[in-house]
Amino acid sequence: MPRLPRADRAADASLLAGLALADPQAADAFVRRFQGAVFGLALSITRDPGLAEDVSQEVFVKAWRAADSYDIRRASVLTWLLTITRNTAIDAVRARRPVPTDGEFLDQLVEDTLGSPDLAETTAHRLETERAVQRLHQLSPSQARAVVLAVVGGCTAREVSEREQIPLGTAKTRIRDGLQRLRAAYAGSDPEEVIP
Repeated sequence: MPRLPRADRAADASLLAGLALADPQAADAFVRRFQGAVFGLALSITRDPGLAEDVSQEVFVKAWRAADSYDIRRASVLTWLLTITRNTAIDAVRARRPVPTDGEFLDQLVEDTLGSPDLAETTAHRLETERAVQRLHQLSPSQARAVVLAVVGGCTAREVSEREQIPLGTAKTRIRDGLQRLRAAYAGSDPEEVIP
């Protein structure tokens, strides 16, 4: 992203200062200037126009509340505002995602996914499921559990960390490495040896 000239950064900061003071004209000008960029980023993350509109409104409210904390030396107003947009949009997507919280359900989900498939569905579906389960079994048990909890169970890395009673970094590594190995297996390359 090209750096804005100092005059543009100062003009944007002045609009933000007017927003902080609840100046209606400055607030209108601020929203008009940044609404396209905010909505565009929100839409690219949420992929839902209605949700992107909600996120955009929330972003401008957050900007109004946090306007006093803005520091022109650290970033342009646009960069600052897009950071707020990104975080708000990600939070909105996570909040809408169905995440099972029942421990027994998650245990059953892991067992069913990693257990022997006993499906009465079509042959093609059964074969693909068996291949997926075989690829999961090529991972270490701890990696496979982390991948199943994250991908099938919809858990975040933090939730996997808490559920498996492991450090957050370890949970992230198991999920990332497990998914990379599964992608390599699907692409036809040889998976590495089992990683704990």
